[in-house]
Formats: sequence, structure tokens, C-alpha cells
Amino acid sequence: MNGISEAVLVAATVGNGLLAGLFFAFSCGVVPGLRRVDDRSYVTVFRAVNRGIVNGLFLLVFFGAPILTVAATALHLDVSHREALPWLVAGLLLGLLSSAMTVVVNVPLNNRLGTAPVDGDAQLRQARGSFETRWNRSNHVRTAASTAALVVLAIGLGV
Repeated sequence: MNGISEAVLVAATVGNGLLAGLFFAFSCGVVPGLRRVDDRSYVTVFRAVNRGIVNGLFLLVFFGAPILTVAATALHLDVSHREALPWLVAGLLLGLLSSAMTVVVNVPLNNRLGTAPVDGDAQLRQARGSFETRWNRSNHVRTAASTAALVVLAIGLGV
């Protein structure tokens, strides 16, 4: 590997690792904690988290990781770098699966929760009920996909 292709692959691996860690923290920390609170607290906290996470640093990592993975894969198309290519392609596909789950499932659910009417107990219960199970399931999928992307990209670094 040359210096540029290795640096881009390291950055892609780190980016995918940061996303895997974030999604894992939700799966094993945030979600179990919120499962224990009443509907009003759940909706209030999740709305606050959803507003707070859309920031420059998160967006840099969220969009940067797949862009860097595409770049790392492209830099390994050269015949002299092909031994790592299958690992990078796998990492790219897994990372894209994680991103797709976020864009197709989690973000629309976040948006619906953010605008759901929550004036009374029944509305709070409805808002949480139409959000929680589906969001958690999708988060578990993107956690597994992004963790697998991290693993295969790390293997690609060692090849």
C-alpha cells in the first residue's frame, strides 16, 4: 500500500468505527435506559437527542465514512493493491447498508416522532409505540452492519 491509499483506508476505518460505536452505544446503553422511563420522558429525551445529533461533527463522520470508503476502494483497484480489495468492497457494502438503514428507516422515524402530537397520555403512548420497536430494530441492524464494516476494513488494512 502506498501512503495515500493507506491513509484514506485508515480514515475510512476510523469513520466506520466511530459510527459503529455510536450505534452500539444506543443499542446497549441509551435504548435500555429509555425503555425504563414513562412515555413523556421517552418522547422528550428522544426528540432532544434527535435534534442534538444533527451537528457538524456527526454529519462529517456520517457522510465522510462512506465517501472515504469509496475512495479507499477506488485507490485499491490498481493491480498492485488488489489483495485488500475484497475486504474493502465488503466494508463499503456493509457501511452503505448501515447508512441506508439510517436514511430509510431511522431518520424518517425521528422526523415523525419530532412532529407527532403529544398533548395527552394517549398521544404520547401512540408516538412512542409507532417509533420505539421499529427504530430499535433498525438500529440493531445498522450496529451489526457498521461493526462488520469496521472489522472487514481493519482486515483490509492488514492485507
